[in-house]
Amino acid sequence: MTKAEIIESVNKKVGLSKRESTRIVDTVFEIIKATLEREENVKISGFGNFVVRKKRSRRGRNPQTGQEIEISSRKVLTFKASPVLKRELNQQPHNATA
Repeated sequence: MTKAEIIESVNKKVGLSKRESTRIVDTVFEIIKATLEREENVKISGFGNFVVRKKRSRRGRNPQTGQEIEISSRKVLTFKASPVLKRELNQQPHNATA
């Protein structure tokens, strides 16, 4: 699902104008992004947790040359689905297309 599709869903379900729906979706994403940039967790009840973790630097290898390289420290974003979301995902039939 794209951001445009989320905006369209908000527009249809809530009945707001396209402009208002866009403002709401953009604002929610901006708040989440700003919170994660401050390295604070985002917990959405019934959905899941977004967590910023720090990974320390480590040794690695260039897969093409085999040369040892230093992989710099960095921050990574992880998402863990809530038990409620996991349960709902496993209860719904999948629309499998082969």
